Amino acid sequence: MLIGLPISLVAVLSALLLNAPAHAQQSPSPQANVCPPLLDHEFNRLQTGKPESLCQYRGKVLLIVNTASYCGYTHQYEGLEAMYRKYKDRGLVVLGFPSNDFGAQEPGSNKEIAEFCRLTYGVQFPMFEKSSVTTLNTNPLYAELREKTGQMPKWNFFKYVIDRNGKPAGTFASAVEPDNRDLMSLVEKLLSDKPAS
Repeated sequence: MLIGLPISLVAVLSALLLNAPAHAQQSPSPQANVCPPLLDHEFNRLQTGKPESLCQYRGKVLLIVNTASYCGYTHQYEGLEAMYRKYKDRGLVVLGFPSNDFGAQEPGSNKEIAEFCRLTYGVQFPMFEKSSVTTLNTNPLYAELREKTGQMPKWNFFKYVIDRNGKPAGTFASAVEPDNRDLMSLVEKLLSDKPAS
């Protein structure tokens, strides 16, 4: 009887330990890996052509910009890159979407756009392949941004600011420079907020 007790005890303890990891894996909050609907889209990366999900940016503050290489606002690439470098460690991601919709000012191929951005402005923030931001069935992200904000780009370098929970927090016209005080203060405020759990 005494000999059997430790074996039973070992068996019980072993069963508890074996079940512990499975139980622990079920513990994380169901919200932790949920992708906000606005980010539940996939686009090909400009530099590689490989598909990437925007869900990877959940929990980040996003500045979404439609870009063009031959526009009067093209110099804003420099300010956007500076902003990205300044705040990326705090959670800001700038996302660029080249488009030829306005004045045919983005006529190049994806390869030409990528080289221009890298060589001329040292762009390192994520950019995606050229698409239409006004033909809504070709860019579902912009269709949703229009629906949720009531705003759509009227020209190149229109800006949408998205909070850490994947909700639009503001829009800024093309002429608004990346270092604009109102834009910067909104971004800083959103960066100081924690995502909802």
